[in-house]
Amino acid sequence: MGAFEIVGPIQAVRTIAVSGGIRELPRLVKYYGRGRWRKRKGVAKVRLSDGTLREAEVHWYEATGIGRMEMKIKHYLDIQ
Repeated sequence: MGAFEIVGPIQAVRTIAVSGGIRELPRLVKYYGRGRWRKRKGVAKVRLSDGTLREAEVHWYEATGIGRMEMKIKHYLDIQ
């Protein structure tokens, strides 16, 4: 869904998978290092590369000491 930036806080954050439940875990460890990896999701306002503001569900991987990695838009929540 292209480049985007998060505008404001991410709300309704939930963990949807931890460590062994993450299919991408070996790749995450290889590229970013060992950590307590979690796959998370939340709702945020995003600014798309064309300047449009949309409400979207976003997913990302996160580990303590490493931070949020590979954030992506899963789907848009607003009607356009």
